[in-house]
Amino acid sequence: MTTLNSTASSLAEATASDAALRRFLHGLPGVDQVGAEQRAAALGTRSIKTTAKAFAIDLAIRMVDLTTLEGSDTPGKVRTLAAKAMRPDPTDATCPPTAAVCVYPDMVATAKKALKGSGVNVAAVATAFPSGRAALDIKLADTTDAVEAGADEIDMVIDRGAFLAGRYLDVYEEIVAVREASKKAHLKVIFETGELQTYDNVRRASWLAMMAGAHFIKTSTGKVQPAATLPVTLIMLEAVRDFRELTGQQVGVKPAGGIRHSKDAIKYLVMVNEIAGEDWLDPHWFRFGASTLLNDLLMQRSKLKTGAYSGPDYVTLD
Repeated sequence: MTTLNSTASSLAEATASDAALRRFLHGLPGVDQVGAEQRAAALGTRSIKTTAKAFAIDLAIRMVDLTTLEGSDTPGKVRTLAAKAMRPDPTDATCPPTAAVCVYPDMVATAKKALKGSGVNVAAVATAFPSGRAALDIKLADTTDAVEAGADEIDMVIDRGAFLAGRYLDVYEEIVAVREASKKAHLKVIFETGELQTYDNVRRASWLAMMAGAHFIKTSTGKVQPAATLPVTLIMLEAVRDFRELTGQQVGVKPAGGIRHSKDAIKYLVMVNEIAGEDWLDPHWFRFGASTLLNDLLMQRSKLKTGAYSGPDYVTLD
């Protein structure tokens, strides 16, 4: 307990000023770019047995945040997505539901009503998603609206401009304020790693968000390429592992954007197990932000059970 108390104190000192936070973040070990990419590639070649594959596919389904974030979203589309989240395969009652449905704040009430009693959470993007370019009071109002409409989870975006300009304390304080506005909803902090430029910045953003109280750290909005990648996720998994070792607090990880196939999802699960450990192989601690991944998981699941791929009408189009 003494160690944890002293750790909490040292982290509090690190956030006492912009200069202190800069010293802390720039004092983190640098990322070996070649080493990170090579290790991610090596983990991506691991093969798993058929029985393990069946388990991994069901686990991946349970980890999906089924997402629609388009300007053309309608209540009908959100209700359809909610039905799919609850019963991904209507012909197979053994198929598990997804973790959540992720929508814009104005669609939260629709999703919440459609998912009532199902155990599937409603996640809402907030804080001027996807750009993050808005005044803090607007971002907090955005968050409050989503929470009051029933959001179980808030996916916020950091101000990448402030982060890249080295205004770390501004970013930290904004996350703290959004966490407070989120009340009981879990807070996922999105970095938009495709705009952070370096792996060192991904590590710094990970620690910054965790120190500010994030429940999850998330790679991307899905609106900027590259989005989720294995090396970036590896760095984030190392960060949550090291943060728990230092503080005793566990934080989740959510890669989002560009993960479309079962084989890719399984690569991520192998990496979770190898880098962070089995404790993170749970929807409470690892999620996939996706819209099309679920379809491929369902087709691969059907093939494992029947020995043949289903026709194109087996899954619904999102």
